[in-house]
Amino acid sequence: MSSDPHRIELPLIDQPAPERADAARNRRKILDAAARLVAEQGARAVTMNAVAHASGIGVGTVYRRFGTVAQLLIALLDDREKRLQQAFLSGPPPLGPDAPPAERLRSFLHALANHTEESEAVTLAAEAADPGARYRGRPYATVHTHVAMLIGQLRPEADAPVLAHLLLAPMAPSLLHHLRTERGWSAERLDAAIDQLLGLDLKFD
Repeated sequence: MSSDPHRIELPLIDQPAPERADAARNRRKILDAAARLVAEQGARAVTMNAVAHASGIGVGTVYRRFGTVAQLLIALLDDREKRLQQAFLSGPPPLGPDAPPAERLRSFLHALANHTEESEAVTLAAEAADPGARYRGRPYATVHTHVAMLIGQLRPEADAPVLAHLLLAPMAPSLLHHLRTERGWSAERLDAAIDQLLGLDLKFD
């Protein structure tokens, strides 16, 4: 057992459960069709009927496999989420282990902002389809637990679970889209602002 009091078991993004070959093929066809719709028409074009038509799979099957458009869009993000998870769990420092927690936290927030930008079309559509889905999903639980662990290592007296949510709030896809697209702020400016946010140490006496 680890002697680190701040070590927390992360809720990892699991590999899909074993399934029949035909079910796996259908799942792949549905995800590929949804990805094509996003690439060709934008994420707003993704509806269950549109995906069923594009994939050649019955709409009832699409609903049974994914339930909602939000869940279908979230499934499209899994591969990138898994790559990000692999990087901060076992990749090279400063994002991965063997770096001081402050450096890991800074590197992680920069990586998360970049990841959100790369997946912007799908993340925005998923957020619009179900604003709460992001917070209920396993990927968010994983990054929240990771950030809470790092905060706990830096500030043992802090309410790390709550602070982790508040620190991740600026990474919401809709806010980053607003800042980058509508405000025109560069990724470099936002990374610098993240560093400034982490450096704030306000005292209220």
